[in-house]
Amino acid sequence: MKSAPYRSYLYSYPHKTAYRELDPPYDLQSLWEQEQLESYFLYMHIPFCGARCGFCNLFTLPDKRVDVHEQYVDALERQAKQWAPLVARRPFSRFAIGGGTPTLLQPDQLNRLFDIAENIMGLDPRHASISVETSPDTVTPERLEILKRRGTDRVSMGIQSFVESESKAIYRPQKPELVREALRMLVDYDFPLLNVDLIYGLPEQTIETWLYSVEQALSYDPGEIFIYPLYIRENTILKPGHTGLEEDIRLELYHAARTRLEAAGYTQYSMRRFAKPLSSSKSLLPYSCQEEGMAGLGCGARSYTQNVHYASHYGVSAATTRSIIEDYVTADRHDQANYGFVLNLEERERRFILKAILHREGLTITDYVSRFGASPLEHFPELQNLIWTGMAELIDNEDQPQVLQLTTEGLAYSDGIGDWFISEDVYALMEGYVGS
Repeated sequence: MKSAPYRSYLYSYPHKTAYRELDPPYDLQSLWEQEQLESYFLYMHIPFCGARCGFCNLFTLPDKRVDVHEQYVDALERQAKQWAPLVARRPFSRFAIGGGTPTLLQPDQLNRLFDIAENIMGLDPRHASISVETSPDTVTPERLEILKRRGTDRVSMGIQSFVESESKAIYRPQKPELVREALRMLVDYDFPLLNVDLIYGLPEQTIETWLYSVEQALSYDPGEIFIYPLYIRENTILKPGHTGLEEDIRLELYHAARTRLEAAGYTQYSMRRFAKPLSSSKSLLPYSCQEEGMAGLGCGARSYTQNVHYASHYGVSAATTRSIIEDYVTADRHDQANYGFVLNLEERERRFILKAILHREGLTITDYVSRFGASPLEHFPELQNLIWTGMAELIDNEDQPQVLQLTTEGLAYSDGIGDWFISEDVYALMEGYVGS
């Protein structure tokens, strides 16, 4: 792990590159009838961006055409009408609109997404946390008025760097003054939580320029800052081995930012997330990150039930992405899962562990035992390696459940730990994925 800490970013398990055709397809009504959770997570995916960043391998398409956006939202509404009866038994505790760049939509279409969530899917914004992604070039008073009026709790903006040459090197042409103006507007609108994303390891980046971007972000006092290491993958504009860095200084940059953010009063919750305490005026419904019950609307969105994760097909190239979106827009029915991954018992156990251990709170042993019948250290003795090497420790406080928790060093190597704990079957699928 220490020799190659940046092998893969495990933001979900199994990763979408492990998905394959489901034959026969699964009937969605039958899938969702089996869910026993108290609440669900509603997600909408808007796959359009103003431009594709050089490091991006997400399901996005650079397309600013208003008519294309409108047709897409029409399709999303049709899908919502078919899905609403499937998930009507439980309320939504979380609602997120991601992409892509959702705020690339015209204000009336952006507002329409909230109408779909509330009037069709049954979202109650008084009891759900609401998060929306944006970008500096799409922040306008009209759009922010909509987000504020519809009860948005968290606005997340990808900035990546305040240094113009670094942004240009990742094919993200943005003027620092545009970024600052967008941040000023977001601060003025006083959303409960403002998140900003920064990337370290950019071409020609130094510790000095990296900390400059960190300081610039801190000057707006966001409630949350995510710091991401730069990853170069196949099918992206930037190619492996062509980052412009003579040596890999990402770990050094990570430690520099971590030290500065903690000094500024931020608590580290994962390798990437640093945040200040957040209070909400809403009476929020509980939802655990380890649970399933995520209903993903839109092309490219993933949905999670206990045993089946499913989505539309996945692509990175413009041609493939456009083709998948066109199929989605013209589809009449959205009542089957025909592309995804079926989780057996071991994969559900691994998912539960990974979703907990890669975060500061750690894995509560009794939570695992109550779901799977034995200690995770019995099911996966290799977890002891994390303890023996100082990457994790068993916290055993009096009157508190025992917790397996990453140490400060372990958090720094989270990506390596996540990659190490993936099952051989999932790893083989990911390695064998052929995309475009």
